[in-house]
Amino acid sequence: MTEETAPADDMDQATTVDGQTDAAPEGPSVEALQAEIAALKEQILRYAADGENLRRRTEREMNDARAFAIQKFAKDLFGVSDNLSRALQSMPREGLEGAIQNLVLGIEMTEKELSGAFERNGVKRVNPARGDKFDPHQHQAMMEQDDPEVSPGSVIQVFAPGYELFGRVVRPAMVVVASKASGTAEASAAAGAYGQAGSEPGAAVDRKA
Repeated sequence: MTEETAPADDMDQATTVDGQTDAAPEGPSVEALQAEIAALKEQILRYAADGENLRRRTEREMNDARAFAIQKFAKDLFGVSDNLSRALQSMPREGLEGAIQNLVLGIEMTEKELSGAFERNGVKRVNPARGDKFDPHQHQAMMEQDDPEVSPGSVIQVFAPGYELFGRVVRPAMVVVASKASGTAEASAAAGAYGQAGSEPGAAVDRKA
């Protein structure tokens, strides 16, 4: 009996030091693990956002580099397009025969092909219609004229169309704008009201001066 219980006594002695039993090592708490997981998630989201910002910035820079590369070449062709358009506008369209008719047809095809080349490379024509509101971001007013058929500040005529390259104005459209004195009856009535009341902006300053 004594010999059979000896191993158990030896085991008790091996696990006991100075009368104290060795305890199992404690791991990190649940709260610490949750905090670590949250920090890792935040770090991953930050890296993903940085990567997306880098992708967008790189794409924008590539588009700008592409636009800058063809901008000068496109500007050199704007004058060619203007001359082709003026030539077609000045030519009669009826009674043409033989070589003259073929010449007009060739100019039309050349202008059409040039316009297609512009569009394929991101160049868009800015050609406002008569009566469109003047846009200082896309139009350049060359002169003002009285025109009772359109509202003041609207486009009357286009001297030369403008062009945009990837949404950026490369050349504004050169236009004639209706003067503020012309336009509808409402504009004339408003001008008369200013004159009667004497409240036109700057009128008092001009009289004092």
